Amino acid sequence: MKTLTILFSLTCAVLAQTPPEGKHLANLKKLTDGGQNAEAYWSPDGKRLVFQTTRPPYECDQIFVMNADGTDQHLVSTGKGRTTCAYFLKDNRHIVYGSTHEDNPACPTPPDRSKGYLWGVFSGYDIYLATDDGKVEKKLTSTTGYDAEATINFKTNRVVYTSLASGDLELWQMKSDGSGKTQITRREGYDGGAVFSHDGKQMVWRATAPGNKAVMARYKELLKENLTEPMRMELFISDAVGRNVRQLTDFGCAAFAPTFTPDNKRIIFSSNKHNCDGRKFELYSINTDGTGLEQITNFGGFASFPEFSPDGRKLVFCSDHQAKGRYEFNVWTADWKE
Repeated sequence: MKTLTILFSLTCAVLAQTPPEGKHLANLKKLTDGGQNAEAYWSPDGKRLVFQTTRPPYECDQIFVMNADGTDQHLVSTGKGRTTCAYFLKDNRHIVYGSTHEDNPACPTPPDRSKGYLWGVFSGYDIYLATDDGKVEKKLTSTTGYDAEATINFKTNRVVYTSLASGDLELWQMKSDGSGKTQITRREGYDGGAVFSHDGKQMVWRATAPGNKAVMARYKELLKENLTEPMRMELFISDAVGRNVRQLTDFGCAAFAPTFTPDNKRIIFSSNKHNCDGRKFELYSINTDGTGLEQITNFGGFASFPEFSPDGRKLVFCSDHQAKGRYEFNVWTADWKE
């Protein structure tokens, strides 16, 4: 009995010493304070971040830029409509982002939270090219329906995005000037949130769980209302142009917001695999062959949208860690430790 007591005490001591950010993250720093801040992504030189935020006086998400230490947070979208998914171009002076401002300057009606955790895929979204001080230079898409979720590879300057142009939410690619549009995926169901590997040779994204008739039926019904549900999505990986597709996860839960580690050998992503029906998401990592799953964080809330700084030393992510309100999400950075 004495031995068991000692072992129990030692186990509790070890658990008590394990921080919620886990063993890979250190020196956490909160860059925003209040509101709903999400999808923060690095500039190519690692000195700034572009992110979407809902904060006064704006009633829905707008695009802001800030320095990597959280200073000088300022609006770079039009301040009208709703925006999403901004990303720097490799020239460090331009951004792309999705916006509904031309379709309607008012905010579109947000998803009804009583129906669950839903994302709006509003038909008014198109992708715009703008300078990093907010001047819109060009509208890159103009199809009827949703065009958004654009990310860019800094080596190739290729853009991957999600579009309803084919009648289904598929991945497309184009040049940074909007030319050369090519459909990449052709599988029924949502394909989106794609990012390239740092060397530009691979691509990873989230997609509606395949082979589940109930999930697919709900996907089709929600799409009629310009909605989609991330709670049954898996991760897929391919080469940079969509060939050699492989399924990475098979959780039967939500897996989204993937990003490559600096060596391009692992994927960091967000999932609720520890509770498929819950809204608490942690960061996980997995090898590009689907092996070696590891839980990265243990905040006990929401952690998502990770991305490594260009030098690979820091990770930015969004979380409700230490939030003062129910729907508060902030941008955090941390030093990355292998």
